[in-house]
Amino acid sequence: MPRVRSPAIHLVALTGILLVSWVTPGPAGADDRASRRAPHWAYAPLRPDDRDVDAFISERLTKEGLRTSPAADRRTLIRRSTFDLIGLPPSDSEIREFLEDDHPDAYEKLVDRLLASPRYGERQARHWMDLVHFAETHGHDQDRPRMNAWPYRDYLVESFNDDKPYARFAEEQIAGDVLYPDDPAAHVATGFLAAGPWDESSLRDIVQGTLDSLKAQYLDRDDMITTTLSTFTSTTAHCARCHRHKFDPISQKDYYALQAIFAGVDRAARAYDPDPEAHRRRRELLTRRARLDSGQLGPKELLSAEVAAQVDTWEKRAGAPSTPWTVLHARDVHSSGGATGTRRSDGSIIFSGKNPGTDTYTIIAETDLELISAVRLEVLPHPTLPQQGPGRCHNGNLHLSEIHLDVAPRGKSGGTDSKSTRVRLVRPQADFDQTGWTITHALDGNPKTAWGIYPKVGQRHFAVFELAEPVRLDGGAVLTFTLEQLHGGSHLIGRPRLSVTSSRAPLVLSNIPDAITKIRTKAKARRTESERTELARYVVRTELQAAIDALPAVSYVYAGVNQFPPDGKFQPHPGPKPINVLRRGEIERPGPEAKPAVLRLIDDLRAKDELSTEPDEGQRRAELARWITDERNGLTWRSIVNRAWQHHFTRGIVDTPNDFGRAGSRPSHPELLDALAARFLTRGGSLKDLHRELTTSTTYRQRSDTRDEAAERVDADSHLLWRMPRRRLEAECVRDAVLVLSGKFDAKMGGPSVKQFHQKPGIHVTPTLDYTGFDVDRPELRRRSTYRFLFRTLPDPFLATLDCADGSQLTPKRTESVTALQALALLNNRFVVRYAEHFADRVTKLESTPDAQIRRAFSLALSRQPSKEELAVLREHRDAHGFASTCRLIVNLNEFVFVD
Repeated sequence: MPRVRSPAIHLVALTGILLVSWVTPGPAGADDRASRRAPHWAYAPLRPDDRDVDAFISERLTKEGLRTSPAADRRTLIRRSTFDLIGLPPSDSEIREFLEDDHPDAYEKLVDRLLASPRYGERQARHWMDLVHFAETHGHDQDRPRMNAWPYRDYLVESFNDDKPYARFAEEQIAGDVLYPDDPAAHVATGFLAAGPWDESSLRDIVQGTLDSLKAQYLDRDDMITTTLSTFTSTTAHCARCHRHKFDPISQKDYYALQAIFAGVDRAARAYDPDPEAHRRRRELLTRRARLDSGQLGPKELLSAEVAAQVDTWEKRAGAPSTPWTVLHARDVHSSGGATGTRRSDGSIIFSGKNPGTDTYTIIAETDLELISAVRLEVLPHPTLPQQGPGRCHNGNLHLSEIHLDVAPRGKSGGTDSKSTRVRLVRPQADFDQTGWTITHALDGNPKTAWGIYPKVGQRHFAVFELAEPVRLDGGAVLTFTLEQLHGGSHLIGRPRLSVTSSRAPLVLSNIPDAITKIRTKAKARRTESERTELARYVVRTELQAAIDALPAVSYVYAGVNQFPPDGKFQPHPGPKPINVLRRGEIERPGPEAKPAVLRLIDDLRAKDELSTEPDEGQRRAELARWITDERNGLTWRSIVNRAWQHHFTRGIVDTPNDFGRAGSRPSHPELLDALAARFLTRGGSLKDLHRELTTSTTYRQRSDTRDEAAERVDADSHLLWRMPRRRLEAECVRDAVLVLSGKFDAKMGGPSVKQFHQKPGIHVTPTLDYTGFDVDRPELRRRSTYRFLFRTLPDPFLATLDCADGSQLTPKRTESVTALQALALLNNRFVVRYAEHFADRVTKLESTPDAQIRRAFSLALSRQPSKEELAVLREHRDAHGFASTCRLIVNLNEFVFVD
């Protein structure tokens, strides 16, 4: 008899077939077939409709046999709209003014006032920071702080308050440095590209070009792609990294085309000038300097009458030629710490390899001079050094604890044997002295002091030491220099160069290169054309640099950049890196080179598929930004409208806000979504107009009470909005509301983020934080939560308990959990306990009788008066535990932590 297979076996076989189909890439042309299907709703053109929000909601409810709920009372409305739009509770005076306003448009005026509040921008910025997983540390295993990330947060606050058109807002964040180069804010906006985590150990600390380094670079760009496409178009393009997208018409080729767009951008500090005029002037000067350095200005321009006059003026101002120096070329180089000293043709020495805490360099050189009166030590920058040096410390700094010079006759061993003589160095001078670390400390005999050059890193510096008695030589000599760094910290010199001179004192200190000094010693009539060209080039560059240095101090933002000071092995790349399609997403299996292109999802935009392949990576980002903000790209306009709807109604019209693809949710009201998106686009992308339209609708003004007949029939969670959904306050709103109630709220806006924790030094780059031991009465703790310093791996435990967003993850929608830990935190956290005491002190000063104090505290916290029963319970609690405990009880009520 034949064997009979059970249904379970058939099910297992079918499951296996489906799994194989799932993990196996589709055949060639699969994406083309997918693209020929009926257009997915999200990729279709917008369908404008003049009907308002309430018409769409009512029509759908009627189809389901439902109706809207009555309007909420005014106290509920002011609390709801105030928390929604500015994230803070309304004050008693604001509630009273609203309740007493009997004009028909009283509520509309309330909404307009809230939209005009500077607190509105802070509220919306916090939502955007969730979307782009903004935080101020790198994350991963080395969660190093980013001290210049905060300007991007301030940019968000200002942009929302200014109601910046959404297209401009999006374009600035993706390519503001290219599209709006004269606007400093557009440069700060590129902090968006660097908002996410950065793998420092793989991108900075390992050798570039290795498989691990390349893998980290691909993953870093993957984060940029994911953030950009998810945030602005609600598209999951990143799902095509290892194989074609399983649901949407996005191939691996499409994905790696996006990688090619971001192939020339990294995350580092971007310089900018907050003042627009200084910003414009600096760009102009830097452009001219770049043309000069690249050779675009040749002899014809440099020998013009205009430049000749500039050179003549400079020479008169510079005075007599400076001291001539003879550069020494080292015969021997030694590092006591095991570093490698590489001699260069210009006489400098680059130290690399081992980088111990302390080190002593011994440099031996010969000279033919018959008299030595002084020595010069130059410390020079180089791209291989941190921050370009000239030190080997991570910030480019160096410390010179002591410098010694021993002189021996030519032909002898030099060093410190009996034939050599240690000469005494005196009257040190330097072109720069760091406060407390001056050049005099290099001769004081104290190993704990030193000469330092921070913060003037990344440029040449020099120090000159005179000999107490000039040394007269017969036939030259062997010179042994000892450069000591003895007090630790790896503040070692990265690239020194030594010179000597026979000039008598007083020495003329100058930063002028020796070659230029030599030209200046010649009479003008005897200078060759090449010498005049070289002198003119130097003068023009010097004058440009002087003009740049005269500008206000530059500011920095951690952002997407293509030029930045080298940091360890993390080096800028001159242009977009070649990008290969990786078979199965594996770095070991590179396929054909990818060309930059946008996604082929919108039929009307197919002409823009292929982007520029020019070496300027910024143009690629600019074209992507224009594709995203194109009026025909319905994805963009639906996405932002859906996010605004979710903000006000707890869930979006599409309940998967980062995925409008076929695997995402279908819209509950597709016609409404299109109508809102089309109006938003027509009105110039005004988010304030959009928020005004939503919050003034009858749908938004409904009561939130449940109705059994509606909940039990078809829509228990009110997705169709037969009532206003109840919403819990976000973690930051709870914290900020407690601060406001206490009377200690600091409304200061902007500036560096406040660290609401103790930061302890440690041997690892990730610091040790102490939140619980931080004094809750310190002024920085009273700033709004928007301005907190945000750690990825070390979040604030109190806010994390209340479901604050994780800075390592894109958070299109916050989790809303209900746990015992939350109740315990609100009852016992030191912050809540202390600010409940401040709350009680504030109310005690406002009201004189116990019952009046309870009523005032209740009203401030819940925007209503207590009932008789509630008053009796609170009075009993106060008599037993005190008024501060009563205030703490009030902020632990469900009504306090829910909007309504």
